[in-house]
Order: sequence, then structure tokens, then C-alpha cells
Amino acid sequence: MLDRITRSAGVNRQVLALSVARLGDAIGNSILFVIIPLYVAKLPSPVLGLPVATRVGLALSLYGLVAALGQPLAGAIADRIGRRKPLILAGLLLMAACTLGFTVAGAYGNLLWLRALQGLAVAFTIPTSLAIMSNATEKRTRGGSMGVYTTMRVIGLASGPLLAGALYEGVGFDAAFYLGAGCVLLGAVLVQAWVHDEPTDTSQARARPFRLFEPGLVTPAMLGLGGATFTMAASFSMMGALENEFNARLDQSVLAFGVAFSALMLSRLLLQFPVGRWSDRAGRKPFLVAGLILMAPATALLGFAATTGQLVLLRVGQGVASAGVAAPAFALAADMARRGGEGRQMSIVTTGFGFGLSFGPLLAGVLAVAHFALPFIVGGVLSLVGAVIVLRVVPESVRRSPRPSAP
Repeated sequence: MLDRITRSAGVNRQVLALSVARLGDAIGNSILFVIIPLYVAKLPSPVLGLPVATRVGLALSLYGLVAALGQPLAGAIADRIGRRKPLILAGLLLMAACTLGFTVAGAYGNLLWLRALQGLAVAFTIPTSLAIMSNATEKRTRGGSMGVYTTMRVIGLASGPLLAGALYEGVGFDAAFYLGAGCVLLGAVLVQAWVHDEPTDTSQARARPFRLFEPGLVTPAMLGLGGATFTMAASFSMMGALENEFNARLDQSVLAFGVAFSALMLSRLLLQFPVGRWSDRAGRKPFLVAGLILMAPATALLGFAATTGQLVLLRVGQGVASAGVAAPAFALAADMARRGGEGRQMSIVTTGFGFGLSFGPLLAGVLAVAHFALPFIVGGVLSLVGAVIVLRVVPESVRRSPRPSAP
């Protein structure tokens, strides 16, 4: 049955297996996007007495910061030992344990520790998963394969906030944490059952001193792709830090915020796989640039949304934009990755994404104190800067076949 599904989708069994496993992890992780701002607001205020928006921004940002800093280490370890699956399993199990830990976290400091450990957990899953994807795909179909992977992840990211909003309003915090941990554990079970490591020659890597990066692996093109994923993630993650403020400004419920938050993922879901397939034929770079340009107005206008409907429409725009960035960026990085260095080179791109997830909420939590719309305007400008960087330093890896001339 699984083989028939993979053939009809144009991807191999390994890709679909890892993608479905990622689904469970994404559901569990995205539940926290909606729950953590509410949870922080109910915890006792720390000694410094920071505003709630700033405390939420710090909690959300710490996860992204640790994830970003840990991914080069995870990629280097994976390249060194030639094994990726054990690191993925370790990360998923740690993520599940930390999610359960929220049920007993009674102080803001405890929450920060759990978020830091969750960042470390995801650091060991993302670059290693993409390294397996790089080895398991061919260039001519890699965009579509990355589209399948990111689509399954988006399904999880879209489902989690909706489930979180419904559980919070119907049952409470703990039910959301239990469901989140269960979904992550399901992802671990699927990885153990379906994913296998491709044999990798580690003799050359072991003969050299261990280091996170080698000069030949850190190229302007890889850094440019990391910049693209950074601006994308920073732009769409700002909204999470200001959930309480959005709900008060728009007089909306937690479930309504979950719907608006998930609108990005739902629109991205519809486009991610087709964009990946189109990038196999038309090239990766045009989608990257167009996605970043579209992200600019979709982000800048979020701070001026006057109704839940307007908020949903702008999140849809962000989803369309991120669909143009994600799969083509990862596929382009895999096209250029050097054999034996996939873990470290892919980690450059995923680290940019992690830093974006860290920077976006922190920027929102700090700048919104001065003016609510300010962080979103800054995010829009960053998206345009990202588009310029991609245009200047990132090459195209797909050669389009010339159209046959008329007889």
C-alpha cells in the first residue's frame, strides 16, 4: 500500500516515511504555539516584572535560539558518525518529555528551561532529517520530495493550533500538553519503524579533527539561503508572541486566534507540493525571490488588522509566500550540498530558520511595547532585504530545457 502511494506522488518510500513521521512531531510542537502565550500570562511574574508580551517573546525565542545554535553541532555529529536516525529519535523523545514537563511547571523560570531543552531536541531532528532526505532523493525530483516533506509538516503545524484552541477552551492546559507529547511519540515510533540510514563513508571525516564547519562548506550561496529562511521564519513567527494583545484588540477568542494562526499553514499546505514540483522544472530561485517579496506586505499589514477576517487573509498571504520559499530553499541547498557534508551544509539553512523563529517573537515582544504595528513593519522590510540577498548571491541549480524551435 505504501509503495503505491509513493509511486503516485512521485517520491520514494524513504521520503514519505520520514515525512509522515514529521507530521506527528509538528502537531505536538505547534500545539505549544497557542498554549504557551496563555500559559505564560497565568504564571507568577518573575522578579524583573517584564510585560507579558516580552515574557512570551522571550519564551518563544529561547526555543528558536537554542535550536539554531544546536543544529550545526547536530549536523557535524551526524556527518562524523555517519548515522542520522539515532539523533532524530533522541530529539523526538526529548521533545515529548519536555512537553509533558509543562504539566508540572509552576514558575516562569521552569518554563524557560523546558523551552531551551525543546530547542535542543529539535536541533537534533531537523538537519539530520534533511540530510537523509538529501541522500534519498535525486535532483530532478528533489523539489517535489521536499514539497511532500514540508507539506506533511505543514499539516501538523496547521492542525496543532486548532486542536490547542479547542482543548484549551473545552478542557484546559494539561490536555493540550498530553496530546502534544503523544503526537511527538507517534513520530518517534514511525521513525523507528520506517526510516533507515543510507550507508555513508566516514573515513575521511574521521581522519580530520572534529569541527562544526569546514571552510569549503560555508559558501555565500548557503549563507544566502540561510538568510532567506531566517527572514521567512522571523516574519511569520512574530504573531505568536502577541496572542493576548491580538485577542484583546480584535475581541476574539483563543479558538479564533488558532484559526487565524493556522490560516498560514493551510494556505501553504495547498501550494507547498505543487511549488516544489514546479521548481524542479522552472528553477528554484524565482520562487524564492517571489515568496520573499510577497511576504513583505503580508507581514507589514498584520499590525493594522482590524478584524479576525483581515487577520486570516493576511496569514493566508504569508502562507502563500512561505510556500514559495521553503521547499525551493531546501531543495536548492540539497542540490549544492557536498557528499559527506550534507548534515553541516543543510544545517546552515535550518539554522537560519531557527534563528528566525527566535528573532521574530523576541522582536515582536520588545517593539510592540512602543507601538503594536512596529515589529510587523520591520519584518516586512527584512523580507525585502532577504529577496535582494537571494538575487545577488544565490545561484540557480536547475537548468531549464530550451523550448524546441518551430520548424
